[in-house]
Amino acid sequence: MVLLEWLNTGSMTTARYRHTASVLKNGKVLVTGGMYNSEYLNSTELYDPSTGNWTSAGNMNSGRQSHTESVLTNGTVLVVGGFNGTNLLNSAELYDPSTETWTATSSMNYGRVGHTASILKNGTVLVTGGRSGNFAGTTELYDPSTGTWTQTNSMNFGRRDHTASILANGHVLVTGGLGNSGFLNSAEFYDPTTGSWTPVGSMNSGRQSHTASVLTNGKVLVTGGLFNGNIVNSAELYDPTTGNWTSAGNMNSGRQLHTATVLANEKVLVIGNSNNAELYDPSTGNWTTTDSMNFVRSDHTASILMNGNVLVAGGLELGAVLNSSELYQSSQIIG
Repeated sequence: MVLLEWLNTGSMTTARYRHTASVLKNGKVLVTGGMYNSEYLNSTELYDPSTGNWTSAGNMNSGRQSHTESVLTNGTVLVVGGFNGTNLLNSAELYDPSTETWTATSSMNYGRVGHTASILKNGTVLVTGGRSGNFAGTTELYDPSTGTWTQTNSMNFGRRDHTASILANGHVLVTGGLGNSGFLNSAEFYDPTTGSWTPVGSMNSGRQSHTASVLTNGKVLVTGGLFNGNIVNSAELYDPTTGNWTSAGNMNSGRQLHTATVLANEKVLVIGNSNNAELYDPSTGNWTTTDSMNFVRSDHTASILMNGNVLVAGGLELGAVLNSSELYQSSQIIG
């Protein structure tokens, strides 16, 4: 049988939440920024799966939270936007794992927080929405070869705390979020070949701070979020072949500011807002609980490592900021 379990691993140097994490091409995990109590962090650190230890990766040029972090095709990491306690940031910077240094790159046209960043098939980065004085529908593209930003067409709805998912055909599906009219159930996709946005079917529920995961069958699983002050436990599936949404059942717990990770076995691990964890099985459409985390977390990060384990780092536990991290692993047991 397969034993699924959580194991503690090394703790970060700095406790943090509203940070970001990405898996580098060398297999290490880079964590950047976030908050510790009222401090907006510019510190970054690296997790080495071979040792289970965290080490400093230097300081960014600006402290920031609720930013984005993207591993470019050349292996460098692009960090964009966020909030530093005073300003919505339009600044961007690059981390080079080969030199372990941070350098500024050109700034976006707008400061943003609660936006998304998606790496397109041609290597450019699409940044969408976020809060920019109002609920921004603006979008822009970063070209790593020139280090410059260009505006592209705006979304049909301004939104923040939404999701963006790259579909098999290269389109980018954006769902939900908070807009001028409240909690959005609308969805639309961006076509990189034309630069245009096209509305698609609306979700069954408006939701903010939810998750969206592209399954191996090409469908997109959306889970949880916040709607009209209530934490949502519902989930739904988007089918790109029809443009329609269908129910994916209800999770065992309502969740927001959580994470959803597609595992090697094609199941989706959803964690956050409680210490329990649950799995969605696309082959059956069922939700099942699995072993509980060692800590209750929200506003954490979850990164799938090259060996298939999931590294969960930081976040909030009942108002306390965490520096702990733990691993979700699958071990084969004989007998």
